[in-house]
Amino acid sequence: QVQLVESGGGLVQAGGSLRLSCVASGSIFSIRAMGWYRQAPGKQRELVAAITSSGSTNYADSVKGRFTISRDNAKNTMYLEMNSLKPEDTAVYSCNAGLYTNGLKYLEVWGQGTLVTVSS
Repeated sequence: QVQLVESGGGLVQAGGSLRLSCVASGSIFSIRAMGWYRQAPGKQRELVAAITSSGSTNYADSVKGRFTISRDNAKNTMYLEMNSLKPEDTAVYSCNAGLYTNGLKYLEVWGQGTLVTVSS
């Protein structure tokens, strides 16, 4: 069984910062691309940032220059450093990973999500 668990969400004032973490655990052989997604109330889920196994990154235009995605492959952990937060960043943030299990089965796995609320 493989799972992703996010942490670090919470309530913050506009202009503040938060750091999200996503830890993968279970029968994991290797993790390929990982990403952070968010879904605000009444809106579709959108990609916030993604990172490959070699560290290449891409960001949604709305967060460029404010958010930084990173990963620690030794710890099977991904991070999202969020600075200069705005009320429109309020959403449930979920992590996603494409990975191979120890049985070399490819899976796409989602975390349960963590709520980020930015007050004005």
